Amino acid sequence: MKRTRIKLSILVCVLCVPLWFSTARAQDSDAALSALEAKISAEPDNLRAGSEYRQMVIRLGEYDRAISFFEKLMEANPNHANGQLNYGFTYVDKVPTAGSITQVLLANNALKAFSKSIELKPSWIAHYTRGNSYLYWPVIFGHAPDAIADLEAAMKLHNGKVLLFYVRTWIALGDGYWKMTDLDKAKKTWGEGLKLFPDNAALKARLTKEGDDLKARSEEH
Repeated sequence: MKRTRIKLSILVCVLCVPLWFSTARAQDSDAALSALEAKISAEPDNLRAGSEYRQMVIRLGEYDRAISFFEKLMEANPNHANGQLNYGFTYVDKVPTAGSITQVLLANNALKAFSKSIELKPSWIAHYTRGNSYLYWPVIFGHAPDAIADLEAAMKLHNGKVLLFYVRTWIALGDGYWKMTDLDKAKKTWGEGLKLFPDNAALKARLTKEGDDLKARSEEH
């Protein structure tokens, strides 16, 4: 009988380990998210902290928590341009997990936050982000001209500098022209971008493909 009780005790302990480990991990994750939320609350315009927070949110699937957190933060601190960007990104992060109708609602809310950021402080990242977001909408919604307007504004904010991440503007702007069925202007834009970023695979691919292959590449947006 004593031997049976010992075996039973060991079995109970073994079965409880996964539950304890899962609970501990959940507590650790909550603590980590709470710590980042405290940091962002103290610095609403901290894009790096916002990015770290969102990456953790995506890993944990805590999309609604992030949206709720930034909604309250922006209600209390509405005049932080980067904070509005982070708020918009939380809606974008949830889009892949949602149904088609909900995706439209999330995308609209993201655009509102991006627009508020631009209203507060026009910047390359804000114009690029909103412009790039417009490209993901189906053509039937008619947002391609809006995308081009934002991406052209972002291009002007390069101010003659050639920073590695600016290549995104050249790619996206060309894709915007392509969505407007202006292939000549699209290829010209991609070509000009390739002169500045000669090793960029995305630009090379767009300039070497035709027809359906080019359509597939450009419709990544």
